Amino acid sequence: MNITKTINGNEATIKVEGWLDTQSAPEMQNEIENLEADIESLVIDFSGLEYIASSGVRQVVSAYKKMNGNLVVRGASAGIMTIFNATGIDKKISFE
Repeated sequence: MNITKTINGNEATIKVEGWLDTQSAPEMQNEIENLEADIESLVIDFSGLEYIASSGVRQVVSAYKKMNGNLVVRGASAGIMTIFNATGIDKKISFE
């Protein structure tokens, strides 16, 4: 997995590529926990994500809670969206 974080004003974007699974989820957790206090919104870019496990889904939910709902997930493939749809998370989080 590869994670790239960019900051633009008070918005952060975390781009995740590869597999977000049990082994790589702690790296994403670290990026989310270490967001600067002045970040008001977060975009998680999954356009390069091939696979997400339940541990990765938990990180998305954690990011949603940390950002008080100011979270957008962008570029998730149909396969990844199937998982979010099955869990009902797509009802809370914004997807583009």
